[in-house]
Amino acid sequence: MPVKGMDGFRMEWEKLLKLARLNDPNYIQRKHRPVYAQDMDRILFSPTFRRLANKTQVHPLYDNDHVHHRLIHSLEVANVGRSLGIEVGAWLDERGAIAGEQVEIMAGLVQTACIAHDIGNPPFGHSGEEAIASWFREKFANPKGILEDISEEQRHEFEAFEGNAQGFRILTRTEMYRNDGGFRLALGSLGAFTKYPVSACARTQVGADGLANGKPYIGLKKYGFFHNDIPTFARIAEELGLRRDEVKTADGGVVGQWWRRHPLAFLMEAADDICYNIMDLEDAYLSGDIEYSQIISLLEKIIPPSNKNYPSQNQQETVSRHRALAISGAVFACVEAFKNNYAAIMAGDFSRSLVEASSKADELNAISKIAKERIFTTARKTELEVYGRNVVYRSLDGLLPLLDALRSAQWDASKLGTYHVQVARALRFPMDSLDTAYDALHALTDFVSGMTDRYAVKVADMLGQR
Repeated sequence: MPVKGMDGFRMEWEKLLKLARLNDPNYIQRKHRPVYAQDMDRILFSPTFRRLANKTQVHPLYDNDHVHHRLIHSLEVANVGRSLGIEVGAWLDERGAIAGEQVEIMAGLVQTACIAHDIGNPPFGHSGEEAIASWFREKFANPKGILEDISEEQRHEFEAFEGNAQGFRILTRTEMYRNDGGFRLALGSLGAFTKYPVSACARTQVGADGLANGKPYIGLKKYGFFHNDIPTFARIAEELGLRRDEVKTADGGVVGQWWRRHPLAFLMEAADDICYNIMDLEDAYLSGDIEYSQIISLLEKIIPPSNKNYPSQNQQETVSRHRALAISGAVFACVEAFKNNYAAIMAGDFSRSLVEASSKADELNAISKIAKERIFTTARKTELEVYGRNVVYRSLDGLLPLLDALRSAQWDASKLGTYHVQVARALRFPMDSLDTAYDALHALTDFVSGMTDRYAVKVADMLGQR
């Protein structure tokens, strides 16, 4: 059912669920092998995804095998995302908004977006992301060598390095078909993946508050793709029929553009929010950071009422059961939030997460508050974040001279000195296609953000001093 916004705009499911592949117009879908299933395989079997098994979720370099890392988190988010897609899809089918066969397509596109949602995250979690950004901010304060060639407009995407944008770059550029569509995923999958449909430069032009029509817009909290990926996302957005906005100067001149979120991006976000709130809480219990009584009390408030009797279990088994039931309760609440805000979502006007708009917002916010107060501030986690920051800094410091030397050699790797050749060979650092400072610095962030926690330690030890 078409839904119009205040300006008459409407997004349409026929476009939003488009299965055409990026940069592959001649692809023909096999009868029993849907595009979204192949998308999942392309991501799951990639080395980039495999490396998530050794990247921090919350607890860096942890020895407890039961504590989450990024790969397990991504698989769990994908399962929850599929459930959200099925429930919303079934409701839309009942309303006549989509055809019955499109329910599976919707679930598959959400699942694909969810499996990939953290693929651009660097080692050591969000502290690693901030470490990359702060290193660049310090270097750009007094730029030398290759850093001098980066324009003010380009600097922001390094000084505010963003894992979401790095993920879009990986999916559409650096994997499989390099610089020609990347994984060549379905357009609907890429739309659902992009929580922040705005480039780094346009995000700065919008202003610090990220306002749209005088109100903060959720898709402008961060940026979702780099400057050189703007044409790719613009093409995806046009094919999917996403609502486009312009960034204008005071005299009306257009200086940039951004888009409203794909409706399925809200489901992907909800799956992530549900998992990291509830699963991180269980990890905190397993790590001894919160007590049994506290986690049970927090989870019980999210669990739907039930008359079902459960067998006697030990405390850890009881926590696991409560966690599973709480996820079900949160999924139901987010599906209802999607239904209640359907018109605004389809018009591109909705500007809250589904968790925030749900009936369980207060309960999930209470968990988030506990995480900030009790989990993210533990002494061990803080110590390892400081250690991780220094590992990232040493890695970047050790690689920058290689790029400076390549620039001095007019981008001819054959003219590099022995040491730099050895560094590039030892680390398999890609230099063949580099011919600008901008591309070289992105190769640097590709490499460093792609490292696992433990490999980052190895690289830092090789290139720097302890």
